[in-house]
Formats: sequence, structure tokens, C-alpha cells
Amino acid sequence: MPPEGNPMAASEATLRNGHGRGRRLASWREHHGWSAAASLRRLASRPLGSLLTVAVMGLALALPLAFYLLLGNVQKLGDALGQSEAVSVFMQPGQNAQQAQLLARQLGERPEVAKVTVKTPQQGMDELARMQGFSGALLTLDDNPLPYVLQLQPRPGTSAGMIEQLATDVRAMHSVDMVQDSGNWRRRLDALLGVGNRAALVLASLLSLAALLVVGNTVRMDIAGRSEEIGVLMLLGASAAFVRRPYLYAGIWYGLFSGILATLLAVLIELVLAEPVARLSRAYDGRLQINGLPPWLLLAVPLAAAVLGWLGARLVSAWQLRKAA
Repeated sequence: MPPEGNPMAASEATLRNGHGRGRRLASWREHHGWSAAASLRRLASRPLGSLLTVAVMGLALALPLAFYLLLGNVQKLGDALGQSEAVSVFMQPGQNAQQAQLLARQLGERPEVAKVTVKTPQQGMDELARMQGFSGALLTLDDNPLPYVLQLQPRPGTSAGMIEQLATDVRAMHSVDMVQDSGNWRRRLDALLGVGNRAALVLASLLSLAALLVVGNTVRMDIAGRSEEIGVLMLLGASAAFVRRPYLYAGIWYGLFSGILATLLAVLIELVLAEPVARLSRAYDGRLQINGLPPWLLLAVPLAAAVLGWLGARLVSAWQLRKAA
């Protein structure tokens, strides 16, 4: 009687099939563990070549991290030196304090203005007197020629276009002599940082491709050196996935170790720069806060490098095995 008509036979066949699947799964896991250990032992058996490969990949991956660190801290420097894109309004000579306060209240009512600070001519004169080389010249003046100056502080989140429109509107007022928008340099800096970020992305892509090619070439040479062994395995019926598995793990090890090296180099760069950065921060009264690379990025780099190494090994090993078949 066939198994379909015999419940006991059907149950026995089901157990036998389940047992077979369990043995195949256990064999699959065992081969993965063996491949990972064997590939690691093979890397350790040729320490100089493995070290050179890891060093080249690690340096290639560390360069984008260093560039990213530089760009991030240039952004912080811009925040410290000019986070407030203040607009300076110079009133016409002869305007008095009452007129300056009236204009300050009028400008303070605009929705894009957070704060208006009035600087008197005497305060401007005192600032000039504290500057080296001006104190003697100021003594020769009969009266104070400086006008009232209003410092307009835009609200956080105000767009560059709104600030430019604010400066244009203020210039049209009859009591205003000149308007200086100090946020122009910050917008130029932001534009340069945008170019730098794009350049960092292109650099990271090119260096990642270089790392992938390094892994691929190393795996290709390894496969070429063991072509006879691979041929015997394939004659015995080994599948392509079975044969290439150790090489895939070799790519993973190369990528993982190079990613760890790149992370260590990035941390070393931060440590080397710590003291001069601290002096720079003290020079700006602690307003300049320099940050290191975020922890999530330092953790992600080895994992991403391992994936990159696997991909390089996968592409090359598949191509090499097709040639050998």
C-alpha cells in the first residue's frame, strides 16, 4: 500500500523527510562554521600578505571618515563664529536716541526678527578705543561721528531668502544709511560645505570601490592558486556555493578587519587633534565645541566594510568558478 493510503507509513515518511531536512540544516551550519574558521586560518598562515591587504583597505576607508570629521567640525566652527546671521542697520547721522528706539520697536514687530539691540554712538566709540591703534586717533575728534546701530537677530529657522528680504526692506527706510547682512559669509560657507559633503560622498564611493577591487583581486589570486583543488571538488559533485563559501568568508574577514582598522585610525586622528582643538576652543571662550565621529558611524564602518568584502569576494569567486566549470 502506498504511503498515502497508510497513515503509519505516511507518518514514518514524514519523520524520515524531517530528519533529512534537519541533517541537511546541521550540515549547512557545520560547513559555514568550518568555512569561517578555515578562511581565518588561511589569512593567518600568510600574515604579511593579509596585513598588507587589510592595511590598504583600512587606509582607503579611513580617508572618507577623516574628511567627514573635518567637514562636520568646519560646520561647528561656522556655528560658533556666526550662528546668528545678524543684520546690522546703520542709521543716518544726526538721528537721536528716540528715533533709534522707535525704529527698533518697528523692526522688532516683524515676524522674522527675534531681537533688536540698539548700540549707541558712545558704545561704538568705546569699542574703537579698545582696538589697538585707534585710541590715539580718537582723541583728535571734536565730536562723535558714529551713528546709532541696530543689531537685528533673526528667529531660528529663518530662511536665507527671508533674511535677504528683511535687509532689502530695511535699506528702503528713510532713516537708514546702510545695512550690513553678516549672514552672507555664513551662506557662502554653507554652500562650500555642501560641495565638500558631495565631494566626501564621491570620495567614499571611489575608495569603497577600490577596497572592493582589492578584496576581489586577493580572492582571485587565492582561487587561481587552488584551481586544482577546486577542480577535484567539482568533479566529486560539490556545488558552486559549497566551493566558494570559504572565499566569501575570506572577503568578510578582510572587510571586517579593514573596517576595524579604519575606525581605529579615525579615533587616533581625533586623539591627535584633541589638544590643539581644546586650545582653539579656549581662544573662543568655549563657544567652539568640536565633536568627534558619532558612535553609530564607528560601529557601522566595520559592518559595512564586511559587506563590501563579501560583495567583492562574491563577484570574483562566481566569475572564477564559471571559468573553471
